[in-house]
Amino acid sequence: MIKSVKVKNYILIDEITLEFDKGFNVFTGETGAGKSIIIGAIDTALGAKVNKDVIKSGCDKAYIELEIKLDNTFNIDILTENGIDAEENEIIVSREIQHSLSRFRINGIQVSADFIREIRELILDIHTQHQSYNYVQSKNHIILLDNFATKQHRDNVKLYKENFLKLRSLEGELEEALNIVKTIQQQEELIKFQVQEIENAAIEDIEEYENLEKELDILSNAEKLKELSYSSYSALYGEEENILNSLSNVKANISKLTAMDESVAVIEEDFINAYETLKELAYQLRDYSDSKDSDNERMDYIGERLSLLDKMKRKYGGSLEAVINTHEKLSDELNKIECSQDEVLRLESEIKELKTELETLSLTISSSRKDLAKVLSPAVTAELEKLELPKAKFEVAVTPCNMNETGIDRVEFLISINASDEPRPISKTASGGEISRVMLALKTVFAKADNTNTVIFDEIDTGISGKASQAVADAIINLSNTHQIILITHQPIIAAKANKHFYVKKFQEDTTRVNVYILENENRIKAIALLAAGEINKDSESFAKNLLGI
Repeated sequence: MIKSVKVKNYILIDEITLEFDKGFNVFTGETGAGKSIIIGAIDTALGAKVNKDVIKSGCDKAYIELEIKLDNTFNIDILTENGIDAEENEIIVSREIQHSLSRFRINGIQVSADFIREIRELILDIHTQHQSYNYVQSKNHIILLDNFATKQHRDNVKLYKENFLKLRSLEGELEEALNIVKTIQQQEELIKFQVQEIENAAIEDIEEYENLEKELDILSNAEKLKELSYSSYSALYGEEENILNSLSNVKANISKLTAMDESVAVIEEDFINAYETLKELAYQLRDYSDSKDSDNERMDYIGERLSLLDKMKRKYGGSLEAVINTHEKLSDELNKIECSQDEVLRLESEIKELKTELETLSLTISSSRKDLAKVLSPAVTAELEKLELPKAKFEVAVTPCNMNETGIDRVEFLISINASDEPRPISKTASGGEISRVMLALKTVFAKADNTNTVIFDEIDTGISGKASQAVADAIINLSNTHQIILITHQPIIAAKANKHFYVKKFQEDTTRVNVYILENENRIKAIALLAAGEINKDSESFAKNLLGI
């Protein structure tokens, strides 16, 4: 409910602060006094579109502030998710209007106009002569009908919505997975060929190319290597006059020296070691020479292998290491294709199963809605009759539509005011007096079903009088037991029922300004008398006291 409104420099208002009752609040005053300005200010604070003309003449900016008490049905998460704390379920909504911009705030935190309007739909219904009403908008009719239902129906609707949103999410995932598969599949054959080509090359050592080049160089020079190594062997040990034979004589001489002088023993030992080493080297050179026969078959293999490795390097990165890395990368791509295909199959299966569940649940919900329509239609028609619309007929049309977030139904409220009329959408109902009473009838029936706590009527008495006025007054009193009502009226019968009475007066001095007063006791009697007779006299005051139960 709206606990209070503060308005400053708005149209004709300098500054006022009004505190509202939780029940029935009424505004009265002469025609043109500015009653609708108060309603307009509340509407403006909650996101109504306005221009800079609402700033009072001579001022830089207008300011409106609402103190709002949230009821237990309000989803606090909407606020906390946007960084707004709502201590004790109370918020301060404000709007500052400058010539070039507007700023909305909730508890001091700046928010967007769209967010304010989202909050507004949860806390306020407003019906003015120039605005749509929540109940007129067909998009809300299916929500109202579902809220009117049993807990089981509401639970089914909640489950359906959760599953439908899950379905949309899965369909999005499927589309993404299909796109991945499609994109990769276009290259799959090429990737498979490249993977197989690299695997066939059987590259295991990144230094293989360099090693093969060295081996080929050796094989290409086999005859020369054989010649050089054997010539060296011969010089050391192979010929009759060889180095080792000559050294053998030296060894014998040193042995004699040692026999005569033991100090030469060290030299003898070192010489013998050197001699044996040369002898071993001679054998190694001989073996090396023997091994260096030409191997044309091996040379051909190495040439072909180097050619293949060159090809691999050119195609896959310039080095054998890069070729191996490319193989790993391409193998991962193939795995992704397989995983994506598995994911597509999984998602398709899950979507099929979820669609079956949704179809079954949507049929259950649709059947329940049609049963609800049969209950709601006569209930609202009965309320319309109480509001002096005896020929009115209300219908809830439940028609099929494509599956969407709310199910497979399109719900719209239809009404005919006269017996000869065919029911048609509420938004096309003719007079202001009739549509006001239709709204009141709907509100009365839905009082326990909807979550909106505050209802504002701007001149609900338009086009009514007599018995209709009394009927409207009784209906408003009944509605105010569950909702906060803020209402502008010219009907004394309605005004007299209010818990709190505000009187709006316009002053024409050097500048035009509007003031608002709270009426009590004698002042309220006089205001009701003035509404009833257009003047204050003994009879009108007596009539006012009678209405007020004094």
